[in-house]
Amino acid sequence: MNTHEASFICIHCGAPVAAAAWGTRHRNHCPHCLWSRHVDMRPGDRSCLCRGAMEPITLWQKEDGEIMVIHRCTHCGTIKANRCAGDDDQQALYDLVP
Repeated sequence: MNTHEASFICIHCGAPVAAAAWGTRHRNHCPHCLWSRHVDMRPGDRSCLCRGAMEPITLWQKEDGEIMVIHRCTHCGTIKANRCAGDDDQQALYDLVP
């Protein structure tokens, strides 16, 4: 199994996270608290060595209407946009709306 297909434990809230989710090919954040880990240089490659916690800071809507979670790495400050997944907690998403 490739590492991008593996389930994981959230580094922020400790919840188990399934690898598969409707609406995304590369699970990269916890559907409960929306936190992530800085592991990708490009979506799904898992080649970033930082491994810092990625805090969800806001939502962004792309021109095509897709909603993205914006994360900022608490270690290096990198900001990344990540697709919402179909099982993301709706209240956690609403809490990110400015």
